[in-house]
Amino acid sequence: MFALSSVALLGLVLLTAPPVDIASRTPLPVCEVGTLHIELMADAPGKAGEVCIHPGLSTTLVFDSQLGRVELAGRERWFRVVLQGENALTLIPTEALAVGERVPVTVYFLDEAAPMNATLELVVHPTQAQRQVEVTRHPRTLLSYREGEQQARAEVQQCQEEKARLLAECGDRVGLTVLIDKGLMGTGGIVSKDISRDVTARPGSTLRSAQAYSYRSDTERVEGALKVVRLAVRMELRNIGQTPWRPAGAVLTGPEHVELKAPGVWSREPIPPGEKRLVVVEVEATAREARGIFTLELRGEDGSARSEFFEGVTFP
Repeated sequence: MFALSSVALLGLVLLTAPPVDIASRTPLPVCEVGTLHIELMADAPGKAGEVCIHPGLSTTLVFDSQLGRVELAGRERWFRVVLQGENALTLIPTEALAVGERVPVTVYFLDEAAPMNATLELVVHPTQAQRQVEVTRHPRTLLSYREGEQQARAEVQQCQEEKARLLAECGDRVGLTVLIDKGLMGTGGIVSKDISRDVTARPGSTLRSAQAYSYRSDTERVEGALKVVRLAVRMELRNIGQTPWRPAGAVLTGPEHVELKAPGVWSREPIPPGEKRLVVVEVEATAREARGIFTLELRGEDGSARSEFFEGVTFP
């Protein structure tokens, strides 16, 4: 027996170790039979796709846009033929490329549309090559990007102007002060009523009312010699269905089929199945229209979602 040096031992291990198969480390792409079609999207930059190549076999990339500069890794060492035309690129790799190796090729287009370039990954396949690849570009012009940027700036400007208007209107007024200033607080103030025991959901409803209050506030406005009042319904609703639910609109139908449409419905978030969330509906009506028993219809956020109906809504 004799001792081996560390260097000799390492050499022995390397000689006896099985060869590393590059293809086994990185999965090879599926080489489609016939022409491969690749689409380039303006809003999805990055690698466009994978193309199978094989030493000695030609692969031709045909583009629907005129080509400019082409960047090909190992151009002189790994490819026997590189022919660039007006809108096509033909490649024939050499035996220097091992199976599983990946070679990026980036093409730049002459026009100013987006995407302005695209990168394809050439993958050495053990037996096959993609003989023809047709690359279709869905361009978006730089002008359209500028128009979109201008529209976004206009929307931001509008939001800033709206914020400034609201700040100017409210100033340092908060809470009830705003209601008084806007004429939404009558001499009677805001009165409320607990209607939790009166409100019931129609059979088959996926929502149940756990708690409900109604509110009424006089205003300083008059319509046709009748005083205008502000009405609101605050409900804590439980979702007994299987999917989240969120209201997108509401209608209060009173005696004699008078409909009071709410300009909006407030809900902080969708109601998850099995949980409760707060929903607030607010409308305006004349003092005469506010009398009687109402049916509240809550319309789902999804246009296909059916409405939920609650009977027995009354106001103080």
